[in-house]
Amino acid sequence: METRRPLEGIRVLELAQVVAGPFCGTLMAEFGAEVIKTEMPGKGDDLRRLGPSEDGVSYWFAVDNRNKKLMTLDLRTPKGQEIVRRLVPKVDVVLENFRPGVLEKWGLGWETLRALNPRLVMARITAFGQTGPLRQGPGYAAIASAFGGTWYVNGPADRPPARPTPVYPDYLTGLFTAFGVMAALRHRDATGEGQWIDAALYESAFRIMEYTTTFYGRQGVVRERGGLQHAGWPGGAFETLDHRWIVFTAPAQHLFERLCVMLGQPDLPNDPRFAGATERPKHIDVILEMAGRWFAARSFDKAMDELHAHDIPHSPIMSMADIFADPHVRAREMIVDVPSDIGALPQPAVVPKLSGTPGRITHAGAALGRHTDEVLTGLLGMSRDEIAALRAEGVI
Repeated sequence: METRRPLEGIRVLELAQVVAGPFCGTLMAEFGAEVIKTEMPGKGDDLRRLGPSEDGVSYWFAVDNRNKKLMTLDLRTPKGQEIVRRLVPKVDVVLENFRPGVLEKWGLGWETLRALNPRLVMARITAFGQTGPLRQGPGYAAIASAFGGTWYVNGPADRPPARPTPVYPDYLTGLFTAFGVMAALRHRDATGEGQWIDAALYESAFRIMEYTTTFYGRQGVVRERGGLQHAGWPGGAFETLDHRWIVFTAPAQHLFERLCVMLGQPDLPNDPRFAGATERPKHIDVILEMAGRWFAARSFDKAMDELHAHDIPHSPIMSMADIFADPHVRAREMIVDVPSDIGALPQPAVVPKLSGTPGRITHAGAALGRHTDEVLTGLLGMSRDEIAALRAEGVI
């Protein structure tokens, strides 16, 4: 018997496309929410045309829209807008990622939807947020990482700023938004009051800038690119004798001391240049040069063995082929075969793993409009003739 998932009973209407909004919806669907995603008739989500595909099925769409009910609906038409207004009283959450003001123009803004369902939680995802002088600016992950500060600090110190990949601001925003939705639902269940959530892609990138904001605000220091290593402590990517790459990190004092022993420099922590976390970053190049020579003189296997023996956090730099072959990844069942229209698709498993009520995957992102009739008949009680008329008019 399958375990009941914690979000069963929650219904989500997803008026979103590409990554951030759909990823938020997918996270909820994995833990039991009924997520109804709308797409433009005949066209669908732009993600269906991004990345590699097979027999017309986008791998990217398939993984980031799994577990959902997919319906076609032209939100630009009065009849499409009316269907949304009829669905809103029957849902708990609306996800959307249009530019500010677009839904208001269509009669689907927050005030309108709240009047239809005072318990509604509405999550609004944009590049720059619902307020401010840049609120109407278009944006994708590249724009968000540039404006949010993470692009500036990424890459070698002597090279132009490098784009962080994959499109992490989208995924982070989806994750932050899902957390916000959970918090808002908890508040609603306690008080009966719904609310709306303002999520911006650039703010997700900005939020993960470690100490950088405070460092500049207090001391006026602009954090620069650190290249292959973190700017604050020993570590980074190093090439071994047999031309493979390993990452290690030693941020804490006890790890730095272990690193020095491994490098054959056990007295280095007593050197005033390296004795404390304040002075050490100023002389980090000395340590990194030592580490570079150490790795270059050892095979990959030998280096991995010594890092393990000295209990220093480390990892090979893994390609996807490495990940597929790795016994730890397999033991954790992190790659699962998901049913789809073209057969089983290997996809990442549900994260995180709950001990009592784990999420699960039922199906990959399906064909355009797969569940349109089911939603309209099941939730709105429409007849086949009514649905046929809407389809003939291009509304669905």
